[in-house]
Parts: sequence; C-alpha cells; structure tokens
Amino acid sequence: MQLDLNLLAALDALLEEGSVTGAAARLHVTAPAMSRSLGRIRRTTGDQILVRTGRTMTPTPYALAVREQVHQLLHQVQGVLAPSRELDLATLERTFTLRWHDSLVTLSGPALLSAVRGQAPGVRLRFVAESSVDTPELRRGEVDLEANANRPGAPDIRAESVGETRLAVVVRQGHPLTRVGTVTAKRYAAAEHVTVSRRGNLGNALDDALARLGLTRRVVATVPTEAAALEFVRDSDLLVCVPEVTTRSAVADLGLVVLPLPLDLPSAPIYLSWHQRYESDPAHAWLRGLARTALTAYGTPP
Repeated sequence: MQLDLNLLAALDALLEEGSVTGAAARLHVTAPAMSRSLGRIRRTTGDQILVRTGRTMTPTPYALAVREQVHQLLHQVQGVLAPSRELDLATLERTFTLRWHDSLVTLSGPALLSAVRGQAPGVRLRFVAESSVDTPELRRGEVDLEANANRPGAPDIRAESVGETRLAVVVRQGHPLTRVGTVTAKRYAAAEHVTVSRRGNLGNALDDALARLGLTRRVVATVPTEAAALEFVRDSDLLVCVPEVTTRSAVADLGLVVLPLPLDLPSAPIYLSWHQRYESDPAHAWLRGLARTALTAYGTPP
C-alpha cells in the first residue's frame, strides 16, 4: 500500500478546521486542490471524513476517533524529517506568539524582550490579548506560550508552575479603609468593589469566601484588565483585589495604597503552558527558559 504523507497533513487540517476552505487556507493551497485531497482521503480510508449538514460540515464518528492520532502522527513525521542542527541564536529568525495575562505582559514582558534581543536579535515577540472564551490556538500551534493562572487540563498541553502570588486589596490614598486600624472581612465586604474578568463575571472566589463567613459584597463594575480596574480605583472609593505582584508598580505609578486581604485564600498560581509538539524544539526550549526566568522574577517561587 503506497501512502502519500501529504494526505496526512491535509487530513489534519481538515479535521482541525472542519471545512475544505479553512483547511485550504491553512495549508496555503486552493480550495479545489483541498477538495481533491479530501476525495483521495475518502477513497483511502473508506470513510466520508466530513459530511455536509446544512451550511456546515460535520466530522464523522471515524474522523472524531482518529483526529488526535492524526495530529500526533503528523508532528512525529515532521520531527523525523526535520533536519537536526544546532541552534544558532545569532542567525535565528522567528516570530513567537505569546498569550499572557495582561499583568504578566506588563511586569515580565519587557524583561523577556530585552533578554531575547540580547541573544537573538532576529527573533520577534508577538503578544496577543487573552480571549473571553477558551480557544484552541495553543493546540493548533498558533500560540507558542501561554502564561496565566490556569493549569490546562488537556493531555497534550505541557504546563509548568513558575511562581505564585497572593491577592491584595488596592484603594486610593485617603480611602475610608486606610483610616481604620484593621481591615476586617466585614469592613471589606461593606465597601464597593470593581472586579477583573475578561469574561465579564461579576463574582469570583472572593464571594465564595465571604459567603462562608455569612457576608456579601456589592460589585458595581467589572472590567477586562487589571490596568483598567486600577484606574477606576484611583478616582473613587471603589476597591479591587489583584495579585500582589501587580501592586508593586501601581503603588508608585498611580499613588495607590495596598492593604492586606482579610480572607483566607490560597495564593494565585502562575503557569507557563505550551503544546507538546514544541517539547524538543531547541528554539522554543530556549524561549521557554527566558520566559521562565522573566516570570519567576515577579512571583514567589512555587
């Protein structure tokens, strides 16, 4: 049986995109060429792979069953056929895409970029904003590194804890809570709050902790980034809870006051995540090392 490895790449793209047009764009071929590849795949496997349902295409049970296996096989083949050579940072030209929490970009991004440019001037970093929904870009190779508080559950995603930070309360100078001897949970709950959520959630683990004490708080606004929340706090009697590392520059730059959180909550973790396909990639391993150093500098070691 003669096999065309190009069909493996086409099948992977078809299963990831769920359409002939999307797969063609992904592999930079024409839609008719991809349609012909789908026909050859159907004849080879004896399965339709994708079937039309209305205006979209749906994978068959067989396609769903082999999707992950096809994905892994393709990258194993690429690894075998790729030339093995030593990493030359001085001549390396590559663009890495990083999806980091906005506070981590602010705190660790400049140090990472400086380290990268000092060793590999031909490398570019592309920081992209976190999405309000879970996205597959890490698995699809469109994002190289993620850094946030979420530990991925997918078996093909590698995750490493690079630090942790406790939550702290941030208020403006002269806020009523700055004039009391001790910030109790009751006083904390009685204040008005702004929360940070890229999904627009008004509640979080803080509300669960307050509920266990028989307390509730009033959240008057939610914003997608910590930088925005700190601006709200600076000009009002609102308060916000953010990771302690975020407050280091906020206090100096915005003239804010940091108070201890009067709730018993675990520290917030910082995870660095990547797809297993890059595990043995020398350039990616080099970048991971620099990112690990930059992120660890701003958090308590795990």
